Amino acid sequence: MDFLHYEFARSGVETSLWLPPLVAFLISLVTSMVGVCGAFLLLPFQISVLNYTAPSVSATNLVFNLIAIPSGVYRFIREGRMLWPLNWVIVAGTLPGVGVGYYVRVYHLQDPGLFKVFVGMVLLYLSLRLLAELAPWRRRGRKSAPGMKPGSVARNATIAPSRITFTFGSDTYSFSLPAMALLAFSVGIIGGIYGIGGGAIIAPFCVAIFGLPVYTVAGAALAATFITSIAGVLLYSLLPAPPGVATQPDWLLGGLFGIGGALGMYVGARLQRHVPHGALKLLLGAVILLLAMYYLTELLTLM
Repeated sequence: MDFLHYEFARSGVETSLWLPPLVAFLISLVTSMVGVCGAFLLLPFQISVLNYTAPSVSATNLVFNLIAIPSGVYRFIREGRMLWPLNWVIVAGTLPGVGVGYYVRVYHLQDPGLFKVFVGMVLLYLSLRLLAELAPWRRRGRKSAPGMKPGSVARNATIAPSRITFTFGSDTYSFSLPAMALLAFSVGIIGGIYGIGGGAIIAPFCVAIFGLPVYTVAGAALAATFITSIAGVLLYSLLPAPPGVATQPDWLLGGLFGIGGALGMYVGARLQRHVPHGALKLLLGAVILLLAMYYLTELLTLM
């Protein structure tokens, strides 16, 4: 075996063994500093650089989540910022959504052009969300907002038939169970198609619409992404697919991505306090926006 050039049997990808973990490390290093999972940028790399466009690329992307996410979840649990009730509501909604996403991806988005358009739409949303946070009126509103108080933990969660209430620090928060489950179901469909689990999509809705503190949302969304990624990998691995359609993940390729991603998340968490968030979000948002525009040009070829 040539260490500098290797052909992955499952996916047919030919590349150097060091490239997947290096790319995943660099992506996760940057995205982890702004609280975004790197899986959404890893997929464009696989599509455009590795030329991996079969439905199994979504499953391989989910394998990345299985390896890269646990270290982040562990950190939130240790710091007392894991809101388990929110996590399980998100899981309950996203799991059936991932099943629908699998069906859509395998039976209706086999065409690489259509899938690239879908990827472009997801990336467009994520880029606009990042860039919107840099708007002058949003920044002015945050100047007087305090950071997380030392010793703040999520606790005293009470579950009513249609609402969950909890405390974080000295403040009390609540959210509607049906509304959160419906949102999670919709996000699960997108995550199942794309291969990202959905945490990067649902977290901003939890903050902006439900008014929940980002300090507790991040851990719950990340843990839910990990659990739904397990379900997604199982669906892509075990469910029947149309003849000739590859759905099973490339475990070796996904594992190499995951190793690099786990290291990148760890280093990113360490460096986060030393890097200006505004500059990072601007750079990341601009890169994602360019990628979105690139993939959305596929619409011209489909017309």
